[in-house]
Amino acid sequence: MDQNNPRDYIGYGRDNVPDADWPNKAKIALQFVLNYEEGGEHCVLHGDQHSETFLSDIAGAEAYPDRHMSIESLYEYGSRAGVWRVLNEFKKRELPLTVFAVATALQRNPEVTQAFIEDGHEIACHGLKWISYQNTPIEQERQDMQQALQIITNLTGRKPLGWYTGRDSPNTRLLVAEQDELLYDSDYYGDDLPFWTQVPCQHNKQQTRGHLIIPYTLDSNDMRFHSPYGFSHGEEFFQYLKNHFDCLYAEGATKPKMMSIGLHCRIIGKPSRFMALKKFLDYVQSHEGVWISKREDIAKHWIKTHPYPG
Repeated sequence: MDQNNPRDYIGYGRDNVPDADWPNKAKIALQFVLNYEEGGEHCVLHGDQHSETFLSDIAGAEAYPDRHMSIESLYEYGSRAGVWRVLNEFKKRELPLTVFAVATALQRNPEVTQAFIEDGHEIACHGLKWISYQNTPIEQERQDMQQALQIITNLTGRKPLGWYTGRDSPNTRLLVAEQDELLYDSDYYGDDLPFWTQVPCQHNKQQTRGHLIIPYTLDSNDMRFHSPYGFSHGEEFFQYLKNHFDCLYAEGATKPKMMSIGLHCRIIGKPSRFMALKKFLDYVQSHEGVWISKREDIAKHWIKTHPYPG
């Protein structure tokens, strides 16, 4: 049955969940992602055919064939104000971030790019532009991916080790696996631990090799402030994150897990929402046995501690 179905419905199962063996025997690996997309969204000034429609304070925004001045300003809040609020807080607490950075967004704000570097945060690639690739021809997606990686390398002096498209296609993982410098991708939401999957070998498609996935999240994510079924105010966000953390922290007494938290400069950077993030940071920093890390460090740990069995 389903012999041609490549999906893995089973994962680790009940009895085969590995011991993550996080550093210092931590009960949980906690990972904060800051999505930097402002300047990479749909905009006719960026050469697009219409304005942005997604993830702003205007629910159900229309796609205009001209500039949408309100949408532009809502995005610019993230790059002008919100990003600094978040960066200053993490710098004060000496905590690391992984930045899912859209390459063209970084190009448009050199000061922010430099701050990411100076503060020691990981810069993972979030694509060339913040668009959907579901129906994009594979050659165009490959070209965009390679261009995005090169832009970030040129801007930072370091090749990204991680990839996240967000609005990916059935070809995305195969294309990521072609890029030898990438250790992992995060276009997956289906587990509480990293895991290996198989991809075709680049030079021999008849053979397979291991590819590491560091799962991400769409639920413990501030994007749900812009969902009709999501958070209406900061206290709801805090409570959701707290409950999520408490569950995994308790499970971590025997089987340590990983928790991801997704943030966006224009969303969590708004003052009232930001206070919920501060409250959560206070909460988790009051616990022992918490490894707050970058995704690249989780990937390196997993490769060393749980190498691909093939």
